[in-house]
Amino acid sequence: MFRTALRNVLAHKGRLLMTVLAVMLGTAFVSGTLVFSDTFGNALRTQSSKSYTDIAVTVSDREARNLSHDEGGRAVDSPTLTEETRTKVAALPGTAEVRGIVSGFAGIADKKGALIGNGFSTTGTNYVPGADGTDPRYPLVEGRGPKDATEVALDRKTADKGGFKVGDTIRVAVNGPVMQLKLTGTVTTNDPRVVAGGSLAAFDTATAQQLYLAPGRFAELDVKAKPGTDDTALLAAVKQTVPQGDNIEARTGRELADEQDRMIKQGTQVLSTALLGFAGIALFVGIFIIANTFTMLVAQRTRELALLRAVGATRRQITRSVLIEAVLVGLTASVTGLLAGIGIALGLKALLNGPMDANLPDGPLIVAPTTVVAALATGVLVTVLAAWLPARRASRIAPVAAMSSVEQPTTHKGLVVRNTIGLLFSAAGAAALAAGVAAKEVKPVGLGAGALLIGVFVLTPMLSKPLIALLAPLLRAVYGTPGKLAQENAVRNPRRTAATASALTIGVTLITSLTVIGASVNQAVDRLTATSVKADYTVAMQNFSKLAPEVAAQIAKVPGVTAMSVERTVRVKVGEQQEDSEAITAVDAATIDQLATIKVTEGSADALKQGRLLVSSGRAEHGGYKLGDTLAVTYPDGAKGSLTVGGILEANTALAGIVAPDSVVGPHAAPGSGPESVLVKGADGPTEELKQALRDATGGNPLIAVKGQKEIKAENRQMITSILNMMYGLLGMSVVIAVLGVVNTMAMSVFERRREIGMLRAIGLDRLGIRRMVRLESLLIALFGGVVGVGLGVLVAWAVVRTMADSLKDISTVVPPLQIAGFLLAAAVVGLLAALWPAHRAARLDILTSIKSQ
Repeated sequence: MFRTALRNVLAHKGRLLMTVLAVMLGTAFVSGTLVFSDTFGNALRTQSSKSYTDIAVTVSDREARNLSHDEGGRAVDSPTLTEETRTKVAALPGTAEVRGIVSGFAGIADKKGALIGNGFSTTGTNYVPGADGTDPRYPLVEGRGPKDATEVALDRKTADKGGFKVGDTIRVAVNGPVMQLKLTGTVTTNDPRVVAGGSLAAFDTATAQQLYLAPGRFAELDVKAKPGTDDTALLAAVKQTVPQGDNIEARTGRELADEQDRMIKQGTQVLSTALLGFAGIALFVGIFIIANTFTMLVAQRTRELALLRAVGATRRQITRSVLIEAVLVGLTASVTGLLAGIGIALGLKALLNGPMDANLPDGPLIVAPTTVVAALATGVLVTVLAAWLPARRASRIAPVAAMSSVEQPTTHKGLVVRNTIGLLFSAAGAAALAAGVAAKEVKPVGLGAGALLIGVFVLTPMLSKPLIALLAPLLRAVYGTPGKLAQENAVRNPRRTAATASALTIGVTLITSLTVIGASVNQAVDRLTATSVKADYTVAMQNFSKLAPEVAAQIAKVPGVTAMSVERTVRVKVGEQQEDSEAITAVDAATIDQLATIKVTEGSADALKQGRLLVSSGRAEHGGYKLGDTLAVTYPDGAKGSLTVGGILEANTALAGIVAPDSVVGPHAAPGSGPESVLVKGADGPTEELKQALRDATGGNPLIAVKGQKEIKAENRQMITSILNMMYGLLGMSVVIAVLGVVNTMAMSVFERRREIGMLRAIGLDRLGIRRMVRLESLLIALFGGVVGVGLGVLVAWAVVRTMADSLKDISTVVPPLQIAGFLLAAAVVGLLAALWPAHRAARLDILTSIKSQ
């Protein structure tokens, strides 16, 4: 039977080609994902380990960037790392060197004033020269390190992006006025934030301390050990030397490197899992193609299999023979897919480092044994599972069937069982969807969508006849006899049509769902922004850090500003036990109603003007706050007070959580800390003149963004569009496999209908008619899959959107007609393109040879 299986594979290699391609693409996705994530993770770990090669012990102040300061700028309430501490640690036996580190963020403006890099990775630090005048963390490319407050060094890529050369004057800013500094040198760095597209500005230590902490303070001390010194012993000595406090932590460099390794592994595992999920979708689509191919092969070999039964082959041997064919096909495709996956990983790395400028770290290609096993096992297992039902069906062929080459009809009992199973799955899926919508929970909706999808797939043969019949009058009217034949061929074998269409349905369902959800969220966010925000402009840092304290006063002086309000977050401790903490948003009570929509469901909209709190409805429900409740609070400066809930606020995008008057809460905020944003309203509305005046008032700081409602809406839409485009790209593999399925089905259908096609040619149907018949049949199958996919996609999207009702007020399901029509048109194009080769092949069949075929 093994020889028989091998002979059959070699004999039908042309008909198995599309199946091999489908499995190959799926396993290539899997192996490419694993190879890329392993290679990327290994390169990141290697790069990260370089940062700790000369560090024996690190002492860090975990609160260094968040500590309160007194009027003199000195930190209070917690121990700190100072120059005195650094000197003491440097004097310990076994210590070779102690490097004091200061870090924060710093934006670099290009020659047009725009920010270089992204706002989240604008890194600022201190340059710590050693005995040779260089900082080993940042090897010099050109020039030297900064020596005073008028100088700065940049990473080489940032300098290149800005077109800066050593000696140029560049504009650098933190959260306040822009500094004009001389570029003294360019450096390289392994900092992942910078490597991933950020920027690095290195100041001298005194300047960095002044900008980020306070004179003489450090956020971290890196200790280098003398040769032969035990890191653990040095750690114990350092712990005895540094100040004691919950915010001070000392660890060995090895511990930090191991922790970094764990974080990198977790990050790459998340990436790998997400990509494997899409690979799973592609393989699931491939199952339909494999099952369809083997079903058709079994049908075409009815006489051969029956003869084997007649000469003594058992059912088990027949089943085993078909499954051996599946193993051979799966193994061939998996090996090819593994090699293709390695190529995909290399291509993806080149793409990210090239046109996309992702700056991935260099490292060797990692093809782990587990990747090889996973790719081969996945391909073989998927192929065997998909071929199992056709193999069972082959074993049931009676020996008497050897007298006929006619395909064995599906029994009535089999159809009843199939439709019953499909109805049960569909009913269970619909019930889970309804339960998820009622409870506004995504998990039941996801389970329901999966069950409903399976149910519809099982019912697809039953659905195909009525849906395809809807197009029959149009086809007959426009295309005549070829149209009629195409419609009859499409419904002749409902199972085959269903399996072919279902592969396309999966991709269309997912793409439609994503599109409808994206359009619904976009509309809801736009509506909320328009109804909740009255301010013409919002001024905030691009990296979501706090503005400088003086920014609000600078904005208040801008001509044309009629109203403004800070939005300042102050975290307070609540209750007598001080176990709970709350983030309170402080605003200007006198002007906030001109800048944001304030609607209350309980209490007074003037609560802020009365010195009381407004609590959003969602926060009130979550925290159990009621109108009239009094909160005993302790502010960051240690002062105690009480705040009363004066109104329950209808949720909006401008104000959320707990809102308090800035006149009450603001004085207790950490001295020296500014607001997160400033809302501004102009006398003439949002004008370019006002926008430019606000930029000028903030010193042209490239990190400070002045955004109107249009920019905010555009950013929201761009974010959602980027996510959708990424999803579309990842789903593209499943669509390609579905197209292969249509090509495969039509090609094999032409092969098994050779006699029929020959008879049609003999009675007068010309080659153009044959081609048109095959193309229209493929078009019907593709459109059927597209229509079912669009219907399912809209239904699933509706359920998901309804679960968002609490988080996005007034969200409704938006079905973009042009995009949906585009998906159906794309399905039609897929059907027509997939039929080009089969139609051409059918039209070229010799009439006499076809009529004589069995």
